[in-house]
Amino acid sequence: MSDLTPQGETPTPTSDKITQAARETIYLCNFRVSVDGEWLCLRELNDISLTPDPEPTHEDPKDPIAIERLNLMNMAKLSIKGLIESALNLGRTLDSDYAPLQQFFVVMEHCLKHGLKTKKTFLGQNKSFWGALELVEKLTPEAGEITASVKDLPGLKTPLGRGRAWLRLALMQKKLSDYMKTIINRKDLLSEFYEANALMMEEEGAVIAGLLVGLNVIDANLCMKGEDLDSQVGVIDFSMYLKDGGHSSKSAEGDGQITAILDQKNYVEELNRHLSASVNNLQAKVDALEKSNTKLTEELAVANNRIITLQEDVERVKEESSYQLESRKACRSDSAPDGQVLGETRKQLKEETLLRLDVEKELEVQIGMKQEMELSMKMLEKDVCEKQDALVELREQLEDLRVINQQLSHKSQSVDAGSKHKTEAISRLEEKINQMSGTVKQMETRCKQAERERGLALEANRLFKEEFGDKIESLQVEVEQLRKHSAALLRGRRDPPKTSPKTPVGQKGE
Repeated sequence: MSDLTPQGETPTPTSDKITQAARETIYLCNFRVSVDGEWLCLRELNDISLTPDPEPTHEDPKDPIAIERLNLMNMAKLSIKGLIESALNLGRTLDSDYAPLQQFFVVMEHCLKHGLKTKKTFLGQNKSFWGALELVEKLTPEAGEITASVKDLPGLKTPLGRGRAWLRLALMQKKLSDYMKTIINRKDLLSEFYEANALMMEEEGAVIAGLLVGLNVIDANLCMKGEDLDSQVGVIDFSMYLKDGGHSSKSAEGDGQITAILDQKNYVEELNRHLSASVNNLQAKVDALEKSNTKLTEELAVANNRIITLQEDVERVKEESSYQLESRKACRSDSAPDGQVLGETRKQLKEETLLRLDVEKELEVQIGMKQEMELSMKMLEKDVCEKQDALVELREQLEDLRVINQQLSHKSQSVDAGSKHKTEAISRLEEKINQMSGTVKQMETRCKQAERERGLALEANRLFKEEFGDKIESLQVEVEQLRKHSAALLRGRRDPPKTSPKTPVGQKGE
């Protein structure tokens, strides 16, 4: 099988380069797929002789199981990289019909199926990775929600369909990498479902789990209710990873502009989301401050009422104490005071005095609390004013960002329209070039045919000259003589001879 390389770039590697490239190779069936950036290069295995690595290795480089693991790991790298780049360039939430996302699930399904043990049941042999995914629920309680959702989905009748649905739900929750790392770290539990040399039991599984972290930047919204996950056939489409260099060079400038605009748009949207979140937080803080302000106002009103009540009590105690003093003076002025009444009066006076002191202390405390509450109210009002000013500024920035976002969207639409026009113009020019190349080929054919006819005519002329050359020369001499004779006759007819007096009549001169 010949190399699949872009047009105009046919490499001729030496044996050393082929040997070096073989170390970065994945094997598919009876051919090799070399990974070079974003290129896939296919060669037959029989055409390449691999020199052994001088360092000791624990695995045979031509072990078919190791080749399959390396194959799946490299395909996972390509699919994850292509999915992230295309999703970021797309700049929107992915759905179930997005082709790179479908290919990613197909590759993950092949990775999870590699090295599965076959279990015998009453209905025959069963080979599914759903049992291994159910381990995540035991190791991570958070995954119980996904497992329950998968079991509750209508229309899923096979373990394969449940496993596919689990992968999609884990990707939407952005937990696929964490769950894969969790089960890969417990190889003692995985050994029940996988062979010892399976991808999930080797280092390639840990590499794939690390690569899945990059998918956390992707937002996906997948609807699985109407999708038939039980009977889907997972086939890897290699055409998505084979790129045409000539075609990409034509639109490199336009793609760069679109990429820059999309990056700016994504940055503005992210900044917009952050500002919206900060505005919501500030709004929540303002609401909380208003509630606390209302509560403090109510408490201040209650404290004022309590102070008024205490002041009234103080006034009443003063009045009672003055009345008692007057009654005491009156009792002293009496001539026969009663000792028992005097003792009771003194006792009441002490109680009233203590009550007055307590009321005065409580009044001082309430006055201090009132001052503190007034100070806190002033600070809260100042804080609320500052928050409102910040909220107004953030809203103005949000409006500015919305305007910038609209301008960027208009620019992206104009760039898309320009790229479409350029693409149409390029297609028309290619059609014209094809027509002109066909016309040129026809003209070249006609020119060659005319040259052949000219050569035949020259050859015929040469043969004619050889055959009739002498006759032609003699004929030309005769023709010249005849021309001279006819010319002389014509001159004789035009100029008749003049008669002289000596010439007898009837005699003509020549």
